[in-house]
Amino acid sequence: MKIVRKIGWFLTIVSVSLFAQQPPRHPILLKSAAGTVKFEHTSHLKVAARCVVCHHPSKPLKPLKSAQQACTDCHTKPPTPPVTTGLPGAFHNSAATAGLCIDCHKQQNAGGKAAPVKCVDCHQKAG
Repeated sequence: MKIVRKIGWFLTIVSVSLFAQQPPRHPILLKSAAGTVKFEHTSHLKVAARCVVCHHPSKPLKPLKSAQQACTDCHTKPPTPPVTTGLPGAFHNSAATAGLCIDCHKQQNAGGKAAPVKCVDCHQKAG
């Protein structure tokens, strides 16, 4: 069973890699109660180098509809079963002390880069 799962993950990663489109060249806006986050794919690709660092492969219980699906298609607030991780949790925990974004930003800072780690550095309130 484990080998079947591993083969499934491998095939998903290969298919996502082969058929992935180019990321948007303009910033996308991620809406949040804490303030909208302006996200630039190009600056993140310089660090991550691969889309699958952030865009994880399809899960068996919730298969992707396309190679580059928006996080909000599966990660909703609150999460819609079978998904168990809500939208904020897809990026970081509620205290913003750990998770996909904040962990990477802290790692970059430890390496001498200047990645934002305070909430207000990414979450901008309108007006």
